Amino acid sequence: MLLSVAWVINLMLMQSKKQTDITEQTEASAVKQKHKKGKCRFSLHTLLALAFIIFSVITSGLLLLEVVFLEKFYYYFKIQETKNSATELLNAYGSENFEEIMRSVSFSNQICISVIDSRNYILYQSDVMGNRCLLHGWHNYLFDIQQEIKSSENGMICMNVFDEQINMKTLVLGSIIGDISNPDGYIIFNTALEPVGTTVHLLKRLLLMIALLLLCVGFIIALIVSNRLAVPIVRITESAKRMAHGNYDTEFEGQGYKEVEELAQTLTYAEHEISKVDTMQRDLIANVSHDLRTPLTMLKAYAEMIRDLSGDNPVKRNAHLQVIIEETDRLTMLVNDILDLSKLENGSQKLELSTFDVTVWMTEICSRYKGVSEQMGYHLSFTPDESKEVTCDAGKMERVVCNLINNAINYTGDDKQVFVRQINTPTGVRIEVRDTGAGIEEDKIKKIFAKYYRSENHKREVVGTGLGLSIVKAILKLHNYGYGVRSKLGEGSVFWFEIK
Repeated sequence: MLLSVAWVINLMLMQSKKQTDITEQTEASAVKQKHKKGKCRFSLHTLLALAFIIFSVITSGLLLLEVVFLEKFYYYFKIQETKNSATELLNAYGSENFEEIMRSVSFSNQICISVIDSRNYILYQSDVMGNRCLLHGWHNYLFDIQQEIKSSENGMICMNVFDEQINMKTLVLGSIIGDISNPDGYIIFNTALEPVGTTVHLLKRLLLMIALLLLCVGFIIALIVSNRLAVPIVRITESAKRMAHGNYDTEFEGQGYKEVEELAQTLTYAEHEISKVDTMQRDLIANVSHDLRTPLTMLKAYAEMIRDLSGDNPVKRNAHLQVIIEETDRLTMLVNDILDLSKLENGSQKLELSTFDVTVWMTEICSRYKGVSEQMGYHLSFTPDESKEVTCDAGKMERVVCNLINNAINYTGDDKQVFVRQINTPTGVRIEVRDTGAGIEEDKIKKIFAKYYRSENHKREVVGTGLGLSIVKAILKLHNYGYGVRSKLGEGSVFWFEIK
């Protein structure tokens, strides 16, 4: 008995120590977080703003870079395009549809083309500028270009020439047809470059305006978005700090964003669960202290009575010793229930599964209450269904049935009737235990399986520790079985569970 009491006191001290350790860890964590916070130079608000601003600056810089090099890019791609056209025509030279290919390339790319043979006769030509290009104009620059090609090292020229007739810069590209030492002819291209200057100038102005506008819009978006993203998180952080100081009525608000809303909901759920755990811990310590105080007081009182009054009187001494034994049994039962419930809830107890006939099993359990029925006037009625085998932990499930029957005996009506029923279902076996007591209020049904909760609707002294239904709940959850209670004031209660 003294070992049992010592164990309970040790349990309470361990819980207090654990709570102290948790508090110390929380404080240590807070110190570390504060230290880290001191090292952090920027808030989330600032980091988000900087990220958007840097993105805007980089994008605007790329646009400005394009403005600076746009004309060079155009010249480069125009030259490459003309070279590709020359290669295409050189490969097609001599084919039946060469002239058709030449005219297609000329008009699609706005290029003047001339093909002359080694005797300076013009074989093919295509003019897209109305005799205003270097190849077809009045100054007869075509043959000068031919001489430039002849004097080149690789039989190809590519140069910019200012056309006085049209007063703009043009691109001239020429190549030998055939062997360099003995050419079959020459193919010469001429296309205007300067008309793009006006377009490039307009594009530069447009891109510059876009870059400046993008930079301004980027700054505005950075401020708005960073503020709207950071403020809810800051608000949630402040709420979490209040909750950490024990205020469990704190509201977490996400303000519209899905992820932040989910975070707020999760923290709200965690707050409710922590509040429940805190309440349960306080109730546990209060109830255990209360349940220990009464038997310990009785033990001390009757021990003193034996010492001072009834030590020499066998009848009184035995009566006092009987009280001590009963109070010791009560302490033992309380300690055992606390220990069993603790093992069930922390998962240290494993299921020992076996297969048996549920009808035979229930009949044997109910038959053990025959002595209670005869001695105290209770009538326990069991209504079986067809025989059916189930697989579960028979020992733990027997405790479930006994706890429910004991609970029904404590709370049944003046007729002292308790009804136990087996109902076979497609998914298993349903066991119901019904009493004829005063019933349970609807708002208190949810609390009925809580630790130490006792309904006030009973007419006799309740025997037990207040942990019976909590043990029932823990065992059924360990099996993953459904359970519940139906009750109506004035008509009794039905506790049920289903073995799958």
